[in-house]
Amino acid sequence: MPKPSPGVVITALGITQILAWGSSFYLPAVLAKPIAADTGWSLGWVVGGLSVGLLAAGLVAPRIGRTIDIKGGRPVLVASSILLAAGLATLALAHSLPVYLMAWLVMGLGMGSGLYDAGFATLGRLYGRDARRAITTLTLWGGFASTVCWPLSAWLVEHFGWRGACATYAAIHVLVSLPLHAFVVPGIGPVPSGGRFPGAKPGLPSPAPLTGATRTRAFALLATILTLGAVTASMIGVHLLTFLQAHGLGVAAAVALGALVGPSQVGARVIEMTFGRHYHPIWTMAASVALVACGVLLLLVGFPILAVALALYGAGNGIGSIAKGTLPLALFGPDGYASLMGRLAMPSLLAQALSPSLGAILIEWSGPGAALGFLTGMTCLNIALVGLLWVTARKD
Repeated sequence: MPKPSPGVVITALGITQILAWGSSFYLPAVLAKPIAADTGWSLGWVVGGLSVGLLAAGLVAPRIGRTIDIKGGRPVLVASSILLAAGLATLALAHSLPVYLMAWLVMGLGMGSGLYDAGFATLGRLYGRDARRAITTLTLWGGFASTVCWPLSAWLVEHFGWRGACATYAAIHVLVSLPLHAFVVPGIGPVPSGGRFPGAKPGLPSPAPLTGATRTRAFALLATILTLGAVTASMIGVHLLTFLQAHGLGVAAAVALGALVGPSQVGARVIEMTFGRHYHPIWTMAASVALVACGVLLLLVGFPILAVALALYGAGNGIGSIAKGTLPLALFGPDGYASLMGRLAMPSLLAQALSPSLGAILIEWSGPGAALGFLTGMTCLNIALVGLLWVTARKD
């Protein structure tokens, strides 16, 4: 059988990314309170299930990357559909907190093998140096996960309860995601010489991959940049309403303003997809950290038009997802790209798991302003680190 075109592959992965994100990372936003009300478990433990999942995802990320390098993305993505379905089915049947947390442990394995990091690694393994546009397009699909799945989750909870919602998502993974991964994502052979693929659109000439000590320094810098970015995104994602309410907004106004982040992410990704092939991905990363820093700083100082702060933050966060997949490919080349992505993902996922609790401690001890001050310092540090990465890469 002929291999499906890149457009078909990206569309299939885009659909499965929406379902994977919506039924795992974004699930507690809608289901946490119904679960706590029904079971009597504390809301902290219910939401903590996601932290358990992210910890599991971080710990398996390096092995996932190596597996994609050796066997390709298809078997890993197939496994992710099965694991997410099994975890969600266990959630639906969980009547004790240990079983609930065990379900999230299983889901974490599915998240580690099925969210962006695995998707980017699969595209890099399939399309080599020409995967940049594919990665960017995939993030556009993923940007709609909450838009699609939050209303769907709310509807399912209203009509079938939270257990019915989990069971429905489990069935969707078996009936939709699993066949797409199994029958649309192609198996792979050797990477073509030079990492380029037939029919690729011409872009900037690809520089030689970094080597030796320069490669090691660049990897350490990039891992630090991505980890600090993950801390910021995770803390703001969980505590954004608290930060906005600290400026005197009511809950409804804070929710309405918070909704600006999603469209800003997608809009910035569209711009990057349109113009990105004309410049090196390090400029995407530089723009990302600068926009995030500006947004967080404006939140800290109480800029009168908070919508501007949220739009800047959302835009930076949106193109940061693209840079996370494309910059390693540009700096280190396609050989071993999936393994590299797994190693980069591990500290970021662990940080994502722990940072909401860190944010809660800072807010409780010193107030929202102290937490925003901490984030502002980290985002400014990230700007300096990206500059240092640029200098390091230029020296090779």
